[in-house]
Amino acid sequence: MLSGKNAVIYGAGGSLGGTIAQAFAQEGAILYLTGRNTDSVNKKAEAIRAVGGECHTAVVDALNAVAIEKHLAGLPRVDISFNAIGWEDRQDLPLTDMDPEDFLRPLRRAMETEFLTCTAAARAMMRQQSGVILTLTATPGGIGYPHVGGFGPACCAVESLTRNLASEVGPYGVRVVNIRSGGSPDSRPFREAIEQGGDVVKEFLHKLEADTMLKKMPMMDDIANAAVFLASSRADKITGVTLDITCGTTSALNYTVPTIPFLQHD
Repeated sequence: MLSGKNAVIYGAGGSLGGTIAQAFAQEGAILYLTGRNTDSVNKKAEAIRAVGGECHTAVVDALNAVAIEKHLAGLPRVDISFNAIGWEDRQDLPLTDMDPEDFLRPLRRAMETEFLTCTAAARAMMRQQSGVILTLTATPGGIGYPHVGGFGPACCAVESLTRNLASEVGPYGVRVVNIRSGGSPDSRPFREAIEQGGDVVKEFLHKLEADTMLKKMPMMDDIANAAVFLASSRADKITGVTLDITCGTTSALNYTVPTIPFLQHD
């Protein structure tokens, strides 16, 4: 689905960024993995090359406009851009008890990195008259959620940026689409939280699952599969929207709906 496409991934050393990189490679994309941690990025690149994928790595600070532009200028073309860097958010306090810096940090990081990487990719794609820019948010981008601090407003801001940018670059053949994830239990932050928090975190995960319509949460492969589809020609009429992969959570919180046995009728 992505044969011969050049895909740039920021924050490729993270668990989700790495999973999406692997999915892109399996579909034939040529990968340009970037990050500030060379060890994690190189490790992911080696795994992709080991199964026959073509992969290049570079140290790029996705919060530095000069570094972003310099990296893109060295590529033959940019067909796909995806930003998966962390926002350094804190989500364990009511807003009324939160330190202003803890609230503002994810807002600043999210908007700065998304603006810089998305607009840099857009300029390159506008010149070539094609390309796909993917952004990533989570459940609080579509529904009020308690104790998420600045993360929720940051998600809303990124989704708005996606729509607005899409409206400007669409006439040049460039698509911009956001993926709204429900949080993946197999991602590194969740795995580490479970190891450190034990039963308390497991109970929290059960609460998140109960909030969904499907009574399950999306895994990283689910997000990666969606990213592959959106980056492919099969989605070439989709732009300026958010694809919701929260298992229904942002349409309604379903924790009060009991699961009842299916009744067969004669």
